[in-house]
Amino acid sequence: MSRFDLSRLGDWAALPFFHEDLPGIAERLAADTREILPPREQVFAALERTQPDATRVVILGQDPYPTPGHAHGLAFSAEADVKPLPRSLGNIFKELQADTGARPIDADLRFWADQGVLLLNTCLTVPAGNAGGHTKLGWQNLTAQVLDRLAAEPRVFLLWGAAAHKAATGIDPERHLKIMTAHPSPLSARRGFFGSRPFSRSNAWLQARGHQAINWASAPEAI
Repeated sequence: MSRFDLSRLGDWAALPFFHEDLPGIAERLAADTREILPPREQVFAALERTQPDATRVVILGQDPYPTPGHAHGLAFSAEADVKPLPRSLGNIFKELQADTGARPIDADLRFWADQGVLLLNTCLTVPAGNAGGHTKLGWQNLTAQVLDRLAAEPRVFLLWGAAAHKAATGIDPERHLKIMTAHPSPLSARRGFFGSRPFSRSNAWLQARGHQAINWASAPEAI
């Protein structure tokens, strides 16, 4: 990967990470001969799509899908034509159906992002076929700065898996709605993700504070 285009970052561009940490990460990525996912132009798609002041819910995962053609820069999301669903997303949809009675028709969660749901991984790149292969690259510094920026105002934090729990230790559960569960992957979903009802609990918290609920099943304009 060569230089990143940061022109679409909006207010996120002010984070120190982009001039202090990213140049070194970009050099290491450029030296990696493996296929890197997602494509360079999609690495910061989650931040580009959901600006800090628009963020109402943060869903924090681990790293992008390592299967070529799946990751497109938003945690747990994939292009609409990806079938079968990535297994973690399939479990997310099972919990969503059980929790709310509805679920999206395909893998593309950009409409969540457009409603203020920041779909962020703690690590923004992965070598194809090697889950966790970039966990020591330094992306966690970006995650820490994003969470620090968002902690100023009450928000919902859905923290799925140990990496997300560790990243969000500084998030005050008294000020924010902080739901920590197992990761929705097939290896761990039955250890606390299933039955956690994160979607209805998030909406109840938002509505109690005068905010609009998230439509988790479909884009509001499509209804």
